[in-house]
Amino acid sequence: MADSASESDSSSIDGGPIMMPPSPVTREQLQKRIESLQQQNRVLKVELETYKLRVKALQEENRGLRQASVIIQAKAEQEEEFISNTLLKKIQALKKEKETLAHHYEQEEECLTNDLSRKLNQLRQEKCRLEQTLEQEQECLVNKLMRKIEKLEAETLAKQSNLEQLRREKVELENTLEQEQEALVNKLWKRMDKLEAEKRMLQIKLDQPVSDPASPREISNGDTAANLSTHIQTLRSEVARLRNQLAISQQEHTEKMQRYVNEEKNIREENLRLQRKLQLEVERREALCRHLSESESRHKLGWFST
Repeated sequence: MADSASESDSSSIDGGPIMMPPSPVTREQLQKRIESLQQQNRVLKVELETYKLRVKALQEENRGLRQASVIIQAKAEQEEEFISNTLLKKIQALKKEKETLAHHYEQEEECLTNDLSRKLNQLRQEKCRLEQTLEQEQECLVNKLMRKIEKLEAETLAKQSNLEQLRREKVELENTLEQEQEALVNKLWKRMDKLEAEKRMLQIKLDQPVSDPASPREISNGDTAANLSTHIQTLRSEVARLRNQLAISQQEHTEKMQRYVNEEKNIREENLRLQRKLQLEVERREALCRHLSESESRHKLGWFST
């Protein structure tokens, strides 16, 4: 500023009109202004030096930061490369493990499928064998029951025929006994009438009372009253024997009829028991078939789900 003022003064002196020198007040102001400007200049120079130092420090810091950035970037690249290599190794290991697991899974699935197929075939074979065995047992049981029923029917028919025969024999015996009793009674009545007639004739001939039992019959036919009584007693004993025999026959017939009724009842109960047993066998066979079908269906569903 002083240079410019001097230059202006010199220029004004040299080439321009001559000016008046400044007044002392103006010069002092200029001097103060110059000093203040110089002071500001020095402050600005100090600030400039400070800024230069700060710039230099910032440049050094920037350089350090760049080096650190380069180092960090290098480390980051190394770490990234290391991480990439590690991840690649892990990925390769996981791929190998996946392949191994897939191979093991395929092997296990194949083994499980083969095992299930084998078990399913075994179950089918067992089912076929059980069905065949059940059919054979059922057929054998049915045949046995039919033979037993036929035998029981034959025995029942035979017992019924025996019963009918016994009834006919009973009727014949009763008719025969009635006929014999009637014939014996008629014979006895005829013999008594004949004896009474002979007695009266003898009493008339001998002039004896009718009530006197004497021996004129010995003269007439040679039979005594004792012989007649013995004959009557024999006839009575024969009638008692026939009655006893009839009672025994009736008792035997009753016992046989009761025995036949009991046997028929037992046969009916046995037939009912066999029918129930046959029904139970049929139900057991149906339940076994349903169980085998359900088991086969569950195995199929499990095999498909796996």
